[in-house]
Amino acid sequence: MLVELAIGDAYGAGFEYADPRHVAAHNTLRGYVRHPTHRGIAPGAYTDDTQMTLALAELLVDGGPWTPEAIAERFVDAFHRDPRDGYARGFRQFLQEVRTGADFLARIRPDSDKSGAAMRAAPLGLLPALDEVLHHATVQARVTHDTPDGIASASAAALAVHYCRFSLGPVAEVGPWLAERLGSAVWSRPWEGKVGSKGVMSVRAALTALAGHDSLSAILRACVAFTGDVDTVATVALAAASTSPQVAADLPAVLFDDLENGPYGRDHLARLDARLP
Repeated sequence: MLVELAIGDAYGAGFEYADPRHVAAHNTLRGYVRHPTHRGIAPGAYTDDTQMTLALAELLVDGGPWTPEAIAERFVDAFHRDPRDGYARGFRQFLQEVRTGADFLARIRPDSDKSGAAMRAAPLGLLPALDEVLHHATVQARVTHDTPDGIASASAAALAVHYCRFSLGPVAEVGPWLAERLGSAVWSRPWEGKVGSKGVMSVRAALTALAGHDSLSAILRACVAFTGDVDTVATVALAAASTSPQVAADLPAVLFDDLENGPYGRDHLARLDARLP
């Protein structure tokens, strides 16, 4: 799962908020694409979506306390050991300045309803019980996105993985299932058009791509075709889809081969994946 979501993130990074003409011309899955304006992110490099997911996955497998301070500490550590572009400018500056989880919590304003808490929630969906998934998703969301939509979108992203991993029904029915579990019909409504920065938008688009296709390659292309915040859409969708036996694992080899593979790249993700629940 971690490798596939990183592929979705890295592939989508070449298209995030890009001109629709760029998306239409290059969304072919023939390889990673350099973004036309965000030149600092190399093709095949993942962004904050994967780095923050990695921080939560490492805490989960290490069995550390699932507390706000422990989570914040992992976010700080993950950034400082491997500083990278892809974060929102203000949040990247914030991470550069803080050095501990306690400092993070003392200085953060956790009032966002954007997609940050949802983009990183995927590993939590592998937990075996629904109440565990929801608890873990909520605690980590409140660290940075302590708003109704911030928490709901993180919960939906994690539960989508849970639904697929444990084969709780047809993948095409994931939206209605989430709507019932989370008490909101919004999750069953298909997304159309450009995806904005809000967490609910990214997760709805991911669910729409997931429900409408039966292969990882088709899901990835559909995520990017929305335009807008497509790296997050692809991260959320591929995380869930890659755990489902109903979805064909047909991503082109070039996307695995050219995914970054430094100290925290493809091989590290694969080793950590093997340790997840």
